Amino acid sequence: MADDCDDEGWRGSSGPGEGHCLGVLPGLRLFDMTCHLSGRHYGGTAYLPAYQVILGRSGGYLRQVNGVETFADATSCLVARPGDELRVAHPIGGGDTFTAVQWDDEVELELPHGELTVGDAGDLAHRALVAACHRGIDSFELADRVHHLLRTLAAQSAPDVPVTARPETWVAHRRLVARAIAVLIGRGYTVGLDDLAAEVGASAPHLSRIFHTVTGQSLTAYRNRLRVRAVLADLADGAPNLRALAAAYGFADQSHLTRVMRRHLGRLPSEMQQLVRPS
Repeated sequence: MADDCDDEGWRGSSGPGEGHCLGVLPGLRLFDMTCHLSGRHYGGTAYLPAYQVILGRSGGYLRQVNGVETFADATSCLVARPGDELRVAHPIGGGDTFTAVQWDDEVELELPHGELTVGDAGDLAHRALVAACHRGIDSFELADRVHHLLRTLAAQSAPDVPVTARPETWVAHRRLVARAIAVLIGRGYTVGLDDLAAEVGASAPHLSRIFHTVTGQSLTAYRNRLRVRAVLADLADGAPNLRALAAAYGFADQSHLTRVMRRHLGRLPSEMQQLVRPS
């Protein structure tokens, strides 16, 4: 499907990156992208020309949409509209990978505008779609997979702002959580709670409480979800050694990785290899 799609439809619309088009349907395009920029400061503003969903697969970066800052990682999804203002910064370095689905006005897709948190089902549908496109699928399967992914995302939403939180308090809490996530990713998911709290300038109990308030998840659950998705990204890239992956991402051993992956995805690592690998 990639030969039917123009890569220039992405470049210049959502900021710098490289990659290629995975597939095209009437009024809809799917892109596989990597961004190699790094730096703590925001780059220039991009004005998005089309409706799109941007889904992280690996890495993490700061994303500012219409002036609102979020730390985007493999649990993140942005649903954008034409004219939205997008700026990005990469405080932990580049190499982020993500998928973008763009569609035209005439395509009717009901998705809430803004940031969404991608659950395990949505992430699995996302990675399976990318792998299937790389393997080669026809337009019928592409349409089925794209719309399954978008339906799954539409059923999800970001945590609500607590009714007792003042706007400035909520912004401060989001920034604290963003710093904590950046440290988690930058340190390879192996940093302990006390060290993580010290690095972001908070006590461990305070960080744990604020993290759950902002994300709707405990730090342990969030870290495990990020670690599982990092393993999936490496499996998609062809990493063969599960024991080495378990050690690299701070699991006690391969059995621990298997238990955590099964808890989140209901599948074994060997099954996930078959699902997410392009070939």
